[in-house]
Amino acid sequence: MQDNRIAVRDDDEIDLIALARGLWAQKWLIIAITLLVTAGAAAYAFLSKPVYEAKLFIMPPTQNGIAELNYGRGKSTELETYSIKHVYEVFARNLQGESLRQTFFNEIYLPSLDESQRKGALDRLYDRFSRQLVVKGPGKDTPDRFSVTVQSGDPVKATEWAKAYVARASEAAESELIKNVTTEASVRARNLEQRIVSLRETAQRIREDRIQQLREALKIAEAIGLTTPTINSSAAVDITVDTGSKMDYQRGSKALAAEIQTLESRASDDAFIEDLRKLQMRYGFYRKLDIDPELISVYRQDGSVEVPESPIKPRKGLIMLLGTIAGALLGMLSALVKIVFNRNEYKY
Repeated sequence: MQDNRIAVRDDDEIDLIALARGLWAQKWLIIAITLLVTAGAAAYAFLSKPVYEAKLFIMPPTQNGIAELNYGRGKSTELETYSIKHVYEVFARNLQGESLRQTFFNEIYLPSLDESQRKGALDRLYDRFSRQLVVKGPGKDTPDRFSVTVQSGDPVKATEWAKAYVARASEAAESELIKNVTTEASVRARNLEQRIVSLRETAQRIREDRIQQLREALKIAEAIGLTTPTINSSAAVDITVDTGSKMDYQRGSKALAAEIQTLESRASDDAFIEDLRKLQMRYGFYRKLDIDPELISVYRQDGSVEVPESPIKPRKGLIMLLGTIAGALLGMLSALVKIVFNRNEYKY
């Protein structure tokens, strides 16, 4: 015969209604355990040190921000200009670099710890630091945006560390880029200087060769007693360095001697070298090139960084809810154990 209860097949099985009645009979035990566990969870939630999170978002710089790096560069100078992509890649590489993270750990994180906290193994401290300071790369929706997240028990410290870490990455990137620019300018200046020296040496040799040619022509003119030109006075007489004439003796010994004396007393050939002044101007520009770091921006901050007001941990409401659920389950389990124990005791 069936009734509204689940049939008991043997002595070891418990009727569900009887089980419910047994649990109800142990309600005070369940309530007591639930309250005890909930109180423990509440104590943990309200007594645990709160953790605050500061987050800073980073975007590529503007063209105006990298203009200082491109000063004196372009097609006319044979030096390629720096693109926004290249500058941002240098910054991103420094931002994610292990060297910057280790430097920040040694110079900022470790000094902030108490003496007791510093006694732990460095590798464990570094692991904890790596969980507190996280750099995330671009995502699908934001292909160019990086983020730096810092967690700390002090909201002001978390904000300052996020800003300081990005600032250090920026300084490292700027230093690297400025070094590249100045190195390229130095190489360019040396090349121009070598070209200027070569042109001056060539001009000096040409002048010396011309003097030798004029001396031989002077000997011929003196040998034949020619002191003045025999050509028509209305004809133009070329007495420049570049004449190259084989009939120089026809100009007469007076003109030849005067030109030889002028060439020998010349202090510099610079005025007679084509494009020398342009080369000197370019050489001076690259030799004195100075990049102002204050005018460079290798990244843009996306939004402002405010000091967090609400902690991200512990989540008090969730902890208390989970504590209540866990307490209720533990209380019912304790009640079940007690019911089974009493049943077996009664049986024996």
